[in-house]
Amino acid sequence: MTKKQRVVIVGGVAGGASAAARLRRLDEHAEIIMLEKGEHISFANCGLPYHIGGTIQDRGKLLVQTPEAMRQRFGIDVRTESEATAINTAKSEVTVRQADGSTYILSYDSLVLSPGAKPRRPAIEGLHNCRSVYSLRSLRDMDRIMSHMELNPTQHAVVIGGGFIGVETAENLRERGLDVTIVQSGPHILAPFDSEMAVLLEQELEHRGVALALNASVTRMREASSGETVVTLNDGTELRAGIILMATGVKPDTGFLAGSGINVGADGHIIVDHQMRTSAANVYAVGDAVMTTHRISGQRTAIPLAGPANKQGRIVADVIAGLKTTYKGTQGTSIVKVFELTGASTGLNARELNKLGIPFHAVHLHPQPHASYYPGGSPMSLKLLFRQDGRVLGAQAVGYGGVDKRIDVIATIIRLGGTVSDLTELELAYAPPYSSAKDPVNMAGYMAENILTGMTDVYHTDNLPERDPATTMLIDVRTPLEFGNVSIPGAVNIPVDELRDRLGELDASKTIWVFCQVGLRGYTASRILAQRGFHVRNLSGGYRTYKATMFKPQKPGQQRADSDAANPNGSVSQTTITPSSKSNAEEKGAVISMVNGTPAAKTAGTNTIEKLDACGLCCPGPLIQVKERIDRLTDGSTLEVSATDPGFYEDIRAWCEMTGNELVNIQKEAGTIRASIRKGLASAGAAAEVAVAQSTASGLPAAAAPPKDGATFIVFDGSLDKAIASFILANGAAAAGKPVTMFFTFWGLNMLRKSSPPSVQKSVVERMFGWMMPRGSKKLPLSTMQMMGIGPKMIRAVMKSKNIASLEELMESAKRQGVEIVACQMSMDVMGIKREELIDGITVGGVGYYLGQANKAGTNLFI
Repeated sequence: MTKKQRVVIVGGVAGGASAAARLRRLDEHAEIIMLEKGEHISFANCGLPYHIGGTIQDRGKLLVQTPEAMRQRFGIDVRTESEATAINTAKSEVTVRQADGSTYILSYDSLVLSPGAKPRRPAIEGLHNCRSVYSLRSLRDMDRIMSHMELNPTQHAVVIGGGFIGVETAENLRERGLDVTIVQSGPHILAPFDSEMAVLLEQELEHRGVALALNASVTRMREASSGETVVTLNDGTELRAGIILMATGVKPDTGFLAGSGINVGADGHIIVDHQMRTSAANVYAVGDAVMTTHRISGQRTAIPLAGPANKQGRIVADVIAGLKTTYKGTQGTSIVKVFELTGASTGLNARELNKLGIPFHAVHLHPQPHASYYPGGSPMSLKLLFRQDGRVLGAQAVGYGGVDKRIDVIATIIRLGGTVSDLTELELAYAPPYSSAKDPVNMAGYMAENILTGMTDVYHTDNLPERDPATTMLIDVRTPLEFGNVSIPGAVNIPVDELRDRLGELDASKTIWVFCQVGLRGYTASRILAQRGFHVRNLSGGYRTYKATMFKPQKPGQQRADSDAANPNGSVSQTTITPSSKSNAEEKGAVISMVNGTPAAKTAGTNTIEKLDACGLCCPGPLIQVKERIDRLTDGSTLEVSATDPGFYEDIRAWCEMTGNELVNIQKEAGTIRASIRKGLASAGAAAEVAVAQSTASGLPAAAAPPKDGATFIVFDGSLDKAIASFILANGAAAAGKPVTMFFTFWGLNMLRKSSPPSVQKSVVERMFGWMMPRGSKKLPLSTMQMMGIGPKMIRAVMKSKNIASLEELMESAKRQGVEIVACQMSMDVMGIKREELIDGITVGGVGYYLGQANKAGTNLFI
């Protein structure tokens, strides 16, 4: 009879418990003994912060497996509160210490080490004398924290360390109503993320009332007479807290291996091969205590994650049972919840790639998680890193929805050794509520391919400080409205739709650096310019990525001045997130704002309050709707508007500044921007006129004449793309409170023609002109890429899919906003167009009328 083997497993939780259960399923006859120095063999340590915050209310749900259940179902000898204190690999023996202090020797045929890790304790003066300092690694730790907060009620907490546990615990302490400060020694929280991605999560923390002390370290702790602990930072800042969480990382709990002959790394990690074998015969190791091979770099690494630990436990069981399973390395796929935001990453980030000397490319994009016309979506930010040969090296994503599945898809491509071309070819599930026909993963692949094939050259936000104005031009290709709200210092505005007609303004001897809001219009501009002989580069991720890099968290205890450093002429207001001591139910999801230091509740209007839902609309749609609704309200009334266009946050601030309306409150929550606007003067121009009138009436000299605040457009071209551009600009200017006149002449008149005109008396030549010209806006051709009529249909289809208003809708919106549409009488006479053939609501005038309007305007454009 074959002797049954004895397998001893040191440690439970993810790796050890998985090894035990798998081995029993493979070998019914093996004697399996599990040693666990704690009282629980398998619990959900990733769920510990959420019990503290109240999301997981039943503590029992954190127990994944109990000793009794393991014994009954798997026939495993589970010995809790039994600690392995020494290993004798020569004799195949483990020394075990029991709860009462007694010890015994346990022999083994195979030994699995799953001791896990323990919290690091940095050298801080006074740390060991403070009773309110805790770590969070076990259920026992969690229970101690909960008990401390119940017995010592406090309003202030400090979390030392900005890793996953630190951030998750900070969020959950905040959910309990505490004022929380995270102290992080590095420049950013969450090391798996590059800086421009990490700041998005830092912004969410600050918006939710969690203070951040970055590039800071704790030098001293002392207990004050009030019972709180005073935490002193390296810059002298003092923080007071009733509870302190140490989340400064972990180190392997492998001290008991001293003298065993098992090879460990410099930090104590157990070194294993591809089958999780240690340097000692018949000894294996799994979980947080091991050092394995990184899937991408090929170098040894230690990544303490639950997923790899479970897989390693399963592989060890296979190997002990005689199967030839191998562990193919770790790539570090992880995810974190930060209030309403989600951040996820896989593979290597740019910082790690640079440290390893691995050359790479990167692209940034900000796609919607589902079809743009389907309500409820808010753009995510996605970064993809890849080699010159196309192999995917890593990815990071931050957003309110759809982040997890995109990173999981890219993680799968990395695991299979795939390339960016594989991303473009993936056929992923699509329906409007869940994705778009071109999924964000596909789009990332397309953008990467464009770089590798030479279709575009990109630069990144960290290249901007290196830019030499003597050899480069920085061109903002967004609309004048967007440029006027905010831009990158030193940029010149040439909208992409005007670029072909304004090439003479560019210096061909210089490299042209273009940018737009998210990168798409910048790519279009780069293609236009590259094919005309310019050396051009496009900003990856556009202004939105640049804006993120400008974020600097306020120091603990300070009030944030939420101004835009890139726009010194823009509006400057202060938005403070008020810390709350409310209960979890009251506090969860609440954001309380103040503008210019005045509580929102005290500045709200006393008249009508109306609501406007502008979610799903692209710029300038939300502004147009705000303008139309405000015009119908009486002075002092309040409009509460919701929008999901990310640019609306800056747009509405600038619009209120220009028009004299009061921005009472603005906040971001779960991807939705909510603004409360109290109606004041109708426009900035009207405000100036009132000021002049008041000055004159008082006998004082007027400071200045009313400004030329209007805008005029000469629309000469009759192309669909230029018609759309002209009406977008006109709507944007009108929404900003400017009086707008559009003067249509020659071919531009075609967009004003009725599609089915009445019968009018015409000469033969006039009739011939009518036959040759497009009849109305729906018949307009494109200026280029007409493609026998297919081009205009494609443009309209794309606009519809992106929820962008059609030309006809833009024309109606312009008329509703009071844009004056003037048809040139002389051009009508030349081309044989009668007034009856033109759409309703327009004016017929001459050059003199136009010049009179232009004289009152500060902006005059020829299209």
